[in-house]
Amino acid sequence: MGRIVLLSGTDTGVGKTWVGCALGGALYGSGLEVRAVKLVETGTPEEPSPTEDGALLARATRQAAPLHALRRYRTPVAAAEAAELEGRPFDLTDTITEVQAMAESADITFVEGAGGLYAPLTWRRNMLDVARRLGAPTIVVAADRLGTLNHTLLTLAVLDLAGLTCPGVVMNAMPDVSGDDHSRGRNADALRRVRPDIPVVETTSPKWVEEVMGWVG
Repeated sequence: MGRIVLLSGTDTGVGKTWVGCALGGALYGSGLEVRAVKLVETGTPEEPSPTEDGALLARATRQAAPLHALRRYRTPVAAAEAAELEGRPFDLTDTITEVQAMAESADITFVEGAGGLYAPLTWRRNMLDVARRLGAPTIVVAADRLGTLNHTLLTLAVLDLAGLTCPGVVMNAMPDVSGDDHSRGRNADALRRVRPDIPVVETTSPKWVEEVMGWVG
């Protein structure tokens, strides 16, 4: 089995899929067999759309399958609630088995969650349980905006308490950040000062993809 790496965000909408596409595409371009998988996606139309996160990841790595998220729900709420509302329970064991089977034929498999580590996949399980079951290191994607230090440090603390590895944090520049946010461009350095043990890269750096490739290579 090839290596499995999780991509988790400090919150929803921080750019996990964008980071996953850039990283997966670069690794594919280096000659590796790569899978990029969205575990669960909510707020999807009845038929898969090419603009869904799962579909974007699949195109980035040129993979034959899966072509969309493993589990899709139409209701735009947390996965546990969407599954309950739609009468289609999310089975964590079956989903993890699918991921492991895909990883057998790949050099590296990226697994992207929905929201942050504690966003419920079921009412009793979340992405932290996925990381434990897969024994996978977790790359954290954070938004470069005010408040990210608290969110990122909480996420890292959760991984520490669970005994899980974090290869590093990707501090993602957000195009919608207002001009008066003076933390923008400073958050990565601030995080390094608080957690000097964790590598941090900024997507404003022209070499950020290469640096992250080094974490998973």
